Amino acid sequence: MAELIFLTGPTRSGKSRRAVEIARAWGDHVVFVATYRPDADDAEMVERLRRHRAERPLVWRTLEAPTDIVQGLADLRPAPSGAVIDSLVLWLSDRLDQDDADLMAAWERQLDGFCVAAYPVVVVGDEIGWGEVPMGRKLRRFRDLLGLLGQRTAARASEAWLMVAGCGVRLK
Repeated sequence: MAELIFLTGPTRSGKSRRAVEIARAWGDHVVFVATYRPDADDAEMVERLRRHRAERPLVWRTLEAPTDIVQGLADLRPAPSGAVIDSLVLWLSDRLDQDDADLMAAWERQLDGFCVAAYPVVVVGDEIGWGEVPMGRKLRRFRDLLGLLGQRTAARASEAWLMVAGCGVRLK
C-alpha cells in the first residue's frame, strides 16, 4: 500500500508549500498533478498558478489531469517517484454538475488508485466550512461535499495534517 498524505487547511495556509517540501524527499521524478484547467480570461488565477509552479522544482513534471487523476498517472512513462495532487477543491469544482453519489464514488475510485500506487501521494485539500452557513443552496452543497471528500481522504490517508499560518498540526 502506498503512502497517502492529506494536507488540509484554509486559503494561503501553506498547504501547497508543505506538499512540495514533503515531495522533495522523493527525488527528481515527482509529478505535480494539476486538477484545474485555467481560464485564460481569469488573470488572477493564471498568476496564482504561475506562482505555484515557480515554487516547485523545475525538473518535476506537471500533469494536467482534471478528469481522471489515477489514469493520467498510470499513463506516465517513466512512472513517478511520487505525486502531489493540488487540489481537492479544484477537482470538485469541475464536477458540480454530477449527482452527489456519483461524485463521491468518483473520488473513492481516485483514492483506491492512490492507495495502491507504487509511490507516495500527497493530496492537498481545503477547509472552507468554518464560517457562517452560506445563503445559497449551491454554495452549501459545495461546502458540504468538500467536507465529505476531505473526511474520506483523511480516513484513507496514512497521515493527515491541518495547515494554519504555515504551521502543520498533525491530525493523524
